[in-house]
Amino acid sequence: MVEQRDGRRRTRRAALTVSLGTLGLLLSGCSLHTDNKWWNQTINFGFPTGVTPEGTAVREFWTLTVIASLLVGFLVWGLIFWSMARHRKKKNDNGEFPRQTAYNVPLELIYTAIPFVIISLLFYFTVITQNKVLDLRPEEEVGVKVDVTAFQWNWKFGYNKVDVAGASIEDGTNEEAQQAAEDAGVLSDEERMALGHDGEPAAGGPIHGRLAEDKSYLYYNDIETVGTSEEVPVLVLPTDTRVEFRLASADVVHSFWIPEFIYKLDVMPHPGQNQQLSMFQISEIDREGAFVGRCAEMCGAYHAMMNFELRSVSPEAFADYIQFRQDNPTASNAEALESIGEEPYSTSTAPFETGRTDTRDQNNVIENASVN
Repeated sequence: MVEQRDGRRRTRRAALTVSLGTLGLLLSGCSLHTDNKWWNQTINFGFPTGVTPEGTAVREFWTLTVIASLLVGFLVWGLIFWSMARHRKKKNDNGEFPRQTAYNVPLELIYTAIPFVIISLLFYFTVITQNKVLDLRPEEEVGVKVDVTAFQWNWKFGYNKVDVAGASIEDGTNEEAQQAAEDAGVLSDEERMALGHDGEPAAGGPIHGRLAEDKSYLYYNDIETVGTSEEVPVLVLPTDTRVEFRLASADVVHSFWIPEFIYKLDVMPHPGQNQQLSMFQISEIDREGAFVGRCAEMCGAYHAMMNFELRSVSPEAFADYIQFRQDNPTASNAEALESIGEEPYSTSTAPFETGRTDTRDQNNVIENASVN
């Protein structure tokens, strides 16, 4: 009896120690952002350090989830090995089997309730993080609105709105290009007549009066940066500014992803008709630098080569960049970057020597653009 009481006492003490240790680790994880770089890199568990508040929120949620998973794992493993060590003998010293317990109501209630508590906490923090990441503020709070067009196998970026450090673009839509896309998406009278019967024109085009290759849903801007097989496109954005991204694909499904944002969104053709979320916002980029962007959706033969670069600069430098591009509409993006003292070409990624002899433009038209 004394030995049994001692065994139960040791078990309770071990359980208390594990519980206090678990609680301490959980409480220590409530504040994950510190000035200690080693701690931040270690606690990421493989995630990159976010450069936006939304990215930081996702990374912290990931960290807490991994810590909780490890704690549950260590507890389960500990109980398994404790049971193996504690009950390794089949019979006691008297040659009798130990007392067999068919059930333990308090214990069963505990290990039934704990998973529900864990699930509830994970659900709560998931909703909190998701609401922050998907938060869309009113138009007047957005400093820069970027139109992103994905195409096989590159990117086009255009500035639809800019209100940063004196630089201003109220509506950056290229009306001429937009109208040309609208006109190209419908049949001409001659084509409709050819499709009709008895000399009467057809009621409309193949799909609700518009051609299947209609690209009028894409965004066309006065200031654009278009990637090629020889040059990785560089998207320039200011720090400390709310930015909105509007996404659309000229062909197949792509995915817009900057790892340091720790958030990616599918880029769909005809996003409105496909009822897909086609925009997101970041409240700010908190540091200057160059960050690689990728397509995160398998989109064809050269998917792996579909990279771009995000170059974040100060609001004042960004205003000078926009002013240069407005004053020099025929100048290249590299020249605009050089005008503000930035590297003219991508520094985080480089064009791949694929050996391909053709590429496509943002309208999904094949161009000859051999890569040496």
